Amino acid sequence: MGEKQVVIQPLRTERLSERVSEVLKSLIHEEGFKPGDKFYSENQLIARLKVSRSSIREAVRILEATGWVTVQHGKGIFIARQPLHGFEAFKQWLKNNKKDILENFEVRLLIDPKAAYYAALRGSEQDLILLTHLCEEYSAKASTATVEQMIKLDEQFHASIAKATKNRTLSVLMKTMTTVLFEGWISSLHIPGRIQSTIEEHRRVLEAILKRDPQGAEQAMRDHLTRALQDIQSSMET
Repeated sequence: MGEKQVVIQPLRTERLSERVSEVLKSLIHEEGFKPGDKFYSENQLIARLKVSRSSIREAVRILEATGWVTVQHGKGIFIARQPLHGFEAFKQWLKNNKKDILENFEVRLLIDPKAAYYAALRGSEQDLILLTHLCEEYSAKASTATVEQMIKLDEQFHASIAKATKNRTLSVLMKTMTTVLFEGWISSLHIPGRIQSTIEEHRRVLEAILKRDPQGAEQAMRDHLTRALQDIQSSMET
């Protein structure tokens, strides 16, 4: 590791989802880390960037999924020795995290469809306006935004559906899923073509919620997650 130190300004909260992973890439390049080097610990990164542990963990997971680093439990974060990039790196990450990803989707298939059901029943007009805006923003940015930005928009859409249920427990569960158990979002949206598929699947969920059709919303959400999981499983097998 080189001795050059890059001065990093604390990141403002509203910019974390778009910047943390890019800042970590800058640290790797500009501070002279080489393949096999041990990277900074979570605690060091938290202290240096002034961000939450969950933000650091999500950024590291993204770098792991895209071939920049490897995480060795109990040992730390290491710069990838034989870096893979693009879809090949992602496929390797899928295989290494298969159990966590499948468990994530098992839980989401229990929670998200019912969240859509109750959002259709109980969502306020303000909730519906927000969901419509998020759906439109997701579609508008699909061709220009980074995958990390699309992941954040996807999380916001699902979290807003949960909030629209007016069920605090369900909303807290979904917030936990999006801030701690983020493998599902990373694993899905890095698959080529999945962002475009998600646009139409989100629209079907939204349309049912807007029509106050709880059964339709529940089924549309179940279909959305099932198709995402099928795409993930297909990528694991290639």
